[in-house]
Amino acid sequence: MRLFERDDDGYDEARRATVWNARVPDRYPDLVVQATTVEDVVAAVRYAADRGLRVGVRSGGHSWSANHVRDGGLLLDVSRLDSTRLDVAARTAVVGPGCQGSALVAELEAHDLFFPAGHCRGVAVGGYLLQGGYGWNSRALGPACESVLGLDVVLADGTLVHCSADEHPDLYWAARGSGPGFFAVVVAFHLRLHPRPAVCGSSVYVYPATCAAEVYTWAREIAADVDRRVEVQIVCSRGIPALGISEPSLVIASPVFADSEAEAREVLALLETCPVRDESLVAVPFAATTMPEWYDAVMSNYPSEHRYATDNMWTHAPAADLVPRLLDVIADLPPHPAHFLWLTWGPSPARQDMAYSLEDEVYLALYGAWKDESDDAAYADWSRSHMAAMADLATGVQLADENLGARPARFASDEAMARLDQVRAAYDPEGRFHSWMGRAS
Repeated sequence: MRLFERDDDGYDEARRATVWNARVPDRYPDLVVQATTVEDVVAAVRYAADRGLRVGVRSGGHSWSANHVRDGGLLLDVSRLDSTRLDVAARTAVVGPGCQGSALVAELEAHDLFFPAGHCRGVAVGGYLLQGGYGWNSRALGPACESVLGLDVVLADGTLVHCSADEHPDLYWAARGSGPGFFAVVVAFHLRLHPRPAVCGSSVYVYPATCAAEVYTWAREIAADVDRRVEVQIVCSRGIPALGISEPSLVIASPVFADSEAEAREVLALLETCPVRDESLVAVPFAATTMPEWYDAVMSNYPSEHRYATDNMWTHAPAADLVPRLLDVIADLPPHPAHFLWLTWGPSPARQDMAYSLEDEVYLALYGAWKDESDDAAYADWSRSHMAAMADLATGVQLADENLGARPARFASDEAMARLDQVRAAYDPEGRFHSWMGRAS
């Protein structure tokens, strides 16, 4: 274990290292602790409890808003708890919170196993699973938190416990969906693994932004008909450098997971029905794709060493209400790699009883991304302001690209939030762990 106080050499390097976003907030904990073992975590939490310090926890650092970085208190970095232990026969795994999802997917591939890890390379499972976990093939397999069988956690008093459906079930309920407001430190996740799909592929269509109204109207109309093995993702940006396209464009990239190529082509065929199909700049109805290729494609929209500001919403608004607002967003798009994401989620099946309790038919997210700090004034509020303008069409937000510090919004059902507060009061009565940004406790 290493620890850094405010005046120590290496303190600010350790603080900044907990944030992937180059836009590191001007918030300064009193102490940064880099844990390497479970015992380190126990010691750090007990230290905080003895001194009345509040605790923020970081596992992967991909939280855009850096919820874990607060003024005062203790910042606990558990990214080095990144081990994996597989039971191939039982199709289970025990992984540390710092384990990167992309690395886990690669390890599982050798055993013909699969887990719905996050879409971005480098995202650790800690924050990803706590917030719910929309990832690869999650429309079919469910949010990744539904594949969490149990968790080993350190409570506010430094006690190490296991929680599951049978042990501390209320804490297990809370861990699956409470995100950065979870009131314990996860040191290990016990996961259910899935068979690796026989065929992984995708379709890709690119349309000029002048077709946006027709494309989004069509995408909204087919939402309920998209097979759950297909992820319809529409990314709008001012250009696509990877394809040599410099004009504002919409990329419809749709991963598919199927038992055969014929099946994959069949469930992707719906995407050939776009009414402006003849105006596409690129049209690939099906191509076999590897996971590394998918990660490369996704990360082309999220380059490192950039400054990011994000916001999002769930909605079931009809196209007539939604599309005019989306055209306003497109007209105000900053330069690439800033972009606007549409994700067709569709009507969801019944979920497990867990804190994750809010989702809808369409997910919209805005990612402001720029290189120079001097551009903060121009771009930092782009995502928040446009989502605020569409708030009347939203049913809530997802804890992944949340911006709760700047724009508080509901991310769970009212019943789930009331229960979360009750469980928090039982397990963290003194408020040892920071709650969600935008909330006093």
